[in-house]
Amino acid sequence: MSGFLDDMARSSAERVTQALLTESLDDLQRRAKAADPSAPLRLSKTGFDVIAELKLRSPAAGAYAKPSDDWLKRVVDYARGGAAAVSVLTEPSRFDGSLEHLRQASRALRPLGVPAMRKDFLVDPYQVLEARAAGAGGVLVIVRMLSRPQMTAMLDAAAEHGMFVLLEAFDAADLAAARELLAVRARDRAAPAAADNILVGINCRDLQTLKIVPERFETLAPQLPRNWPAVAESGVASAADALRMMRLGYRLALIGTALMSRDDPAQLLREILATTRTVES
Repeated sequence: MSGFLDDMARSSAERVTQALLTESLDDLQRRAKAADPSAPLRLSKTGFDVIAELKLRSPAAGAYAKPSDDWLKRVVDYARGGAAAVSVLTEPSRFDGSLEHLRQASRALRPLGVPAMRKDFLVDPYQVLEARAAGAGGVLVIVRMLSRPQMTAMLDAAAEHGMFVLLEAFDAADLAAARELLAVRARDRAAPAAADNILVGINCRDLQTLKIVPERFETLAPQLPRNWPAVAESGVASAADALRMMRLGYRLALIGTALMSRDDPAQLLREILATTRTVES
């Protein structure tokens, strides 16, 4: 892993240790099962989709929002603008996120029929259950941070609770690991919802410099596993960018910075969806 992911993994594991001091795994499991159901992830039958991201800060760009900003209104605007899901950063030390943000976002999105996804540096199935207990319908799982048994445990926990998973890759080695894992799950129908509700994403951010490397989308597109929707993550800032991703074979884009930088994010979402759903790839 990169130094950044190493740091995030250690911090994430420490959060699990602290959380277990206040709530056992069994108690959390019961709370997750009792949580209100999330809206399912529904992809358009007519083309491209967007996972819109709420992030209050990032290591690359600093703060996106002022304390006075109504971030929850932004979440609702995402849904009304046509987002298929809303990604909510819950990492506290570098992204100013929290599970409380996820809880509030999930509650606001539920009547709009849009699921929330927990985006974090998850290292333990306990954190998948935290997400479900907070109302989320999906989680991000970073391939590079986890061993095969860890990834399997995370996917099984998500499937057991009816959640979708975005498997995030950064390079060809990550994609190879994702392909192998998904091939096994597709063959082993004993695995809970083995091949269902899984997206595979390529993040084009360089983990050393934190800069965007858009060429990565084109280079890695042929190596994406077939039969799972592909997600372009980072670097999609306009309808033209989204159209290029669609033509490369991506089914969705996860968009954060471009939306967080807009006073009217719903307008950008509408522009992207109008463009990608009226032009054939």
